[in-house]
Amino acid sequence: MVPQTRLLAVDYGERRIGLAVSDPTRTIATPVGHILRRAGKRPPIAEIIRRAEALEAGGFVVGLPLDSSGDETERSLEVRRIAVELEKRTGFAVRLIDERFSTAAALRAIREMGGSTRGRKGDVDALAAAILLQQALGMSSERWEAQENGEAVGEGGA
Repeated sequence: MVPQTRLLAVDYGERRIGLAVSDPTRTIATPVGHILRRAGKRPPIAEIIRRAEALEAGGFVVGLPLDSSGDETERSLEVRRIAVELEKRTGFAVRLIDERFSTAAALRAIREMGGSTRGRKGDVDALAAAILLQQALGMSSERWEAQENGEAVGEGGA
């Protein structure tokens, strides 16, 4: 059976949170902007939820920022807390995906198309979220089940 709800991808960075959304059949990921984070302020969970509602998303894919060896970081623990809060407040499934190298892949894609990243950091973050979401959409159901048991999934590269 083909899902009929969109997923919102969240690429949770230190300064910006990149966002991307899937189509209702969960086939195509599209960048949809970013949220600026303010230093010293609480995570903008309410704004993420507001964007999910506006985009008619019924689930989340959240990038898990592991280190280059695949180990947890201080920020990955923060992202795990945010994922739990998103699930608690919305009742929607939240899937964590290994996000290593998603921003590098976004930068590479922009350069390969002859574009410039100067002054476009928010666009890069949104594209990184789309790359993350497209990776998640391509996963087999077995890999989703493994992830739902607490594992971060993904090859680490795009």
